[in-house]
Amino acid sequence: QTQLVESGGGLVQAGGSLRLSCTASRSIFSTRTMGWYRQAPGKQRELVARVTRGGNTYYADSSVKGRFTISRDNAKNTVFLQMNSLKPEDTAVYYCNSDYPNFLPWGQGTQVTVSS
Repeated sequence: QTQLVESGGGLVQAGGSLRLSCTASRSIFSTRTMGWYRQAPGKQRELVARVTRGGNTYYADSSVKGRFTISRDNAKNTVFLQMNSLKPEDTAVYYCNSDYPNFLPWGQGTQVTVSS
């Protein structure tokens, strides 16, 4: 079964940085566009950003443009989310996944908490 494993979250003060990582099985990672999603308390899970196999990126949330950078290392089957200038509203559980042609089983996510 495909397994997505997220890591790198934590507690950080506003203005700080974190780098999230997500590893996936090679058979999945090598063929899919990967994305980072987040779910804040009481809210629906939402797409943050995507990165194609070739490295093209898309940021779904305008509030993260210029602060977050998504990237991937195909040799290591890993996708990253570099988060800078963090704000309290970035507090959420962050997940990686791929929505085409279908979502994979969700991992446990990694908690990001930004204090003001």
